[in-house]
Amino acid sequence: MTDYSEEQRNELEALESIYPDSFTVLSERPTTFTITVTSEAGENDETVQTTLKFTYREKYPDETPLYEIVSQENLDDNDVTDIIKLLEQQAEENLGMVMIFTLVSAVQEKLNEIVDQIKTRREEEKKQKEREAEEEEKQRFHGTPVTIENFLNWKAKFDAELLEIKRKKMKEEEQAGKNKLSGKQLFEMDHNLDTSDIQFLEE
Repeated sequence: MTDYSEEQRNELEALESIYPDSFTVLSERPTTFTITVTSEAGENDETVQTTLKFTYREKYPDETPLYEIVSQENLDDNDVTDIIKLLEQQAEENLGMVMIFTLVSAVQEKLNEIVDQIKTRREEEKKQKEREAEEEEKQRFHGTPVTIENFLNWKAKFDAELLEIKRKKMKEEEQAGKNKLSGKQLFEMDHNLDTSDIQFLEE
């Protein structure tokens, strides 16, 4: 006949030596204790953590222990649900053997996975933000596509504006009585001048 209390006592002693800093006995009848499980450090030394509470049933390990999550850090509701499911599955698979260490190890692995997922998710979010920023930047610099037609229109306007500026400048200089226009200045101001002499020659 199985001596359940003996098996339970032996397991408790083993757990106390395996988890000296995170193991706490809450009561002896029924035997209830907590073990705090912490993931490996993730990015920026962030960790996820959960405290599991176990209670031995009278015929444990031939009966599954009672378990619940009494506190957690940096876990969302889905993670908590996944951990409970994982505990259920592991408890069923290990029925008949002392299993607390196995359950805690499974949760430990799960927490490490969650930290990796958080890291991956953050990297994805960062990449997504960078992509969006790039798109915005492109939109800002993406003006009208240049075609020969709109370039020539722009060039004509630009030349006209430039000519207007030169004319004004020359008028101002004339009014100030600075100097009379040289042939070059007259020519730059009015391109028709280069054909005017030809007309005289032809006549």
